[in-house]
Amino acid sequence: MRRRDGEYHVRHISGAAATKDYTCPGCSLIISAGTAHVVAWRADSVLGDDFAASERRHWHRHCWKISG
Repeated sequence: MRRRDGEYHVRHISGAAATKDYTCPGCSLIISAGTAHVVAWRADSVLGDDFAASERRHWHRHCWKISG
């Protein structure tokens, strides 16, 4: 997915597949287990795919939508 700051890999996680709590980097609130959300990481990292995947972040769907 292309955004204003680069290319991203994006996965949409269903509520049933969300088994842990995460902190959304967009709003700093908790994404509770069982909540559908988005996982995103850079597709164009100069440090490589493994590093980029280790830096992936879990976002509320709305926060991801308005962030980019």
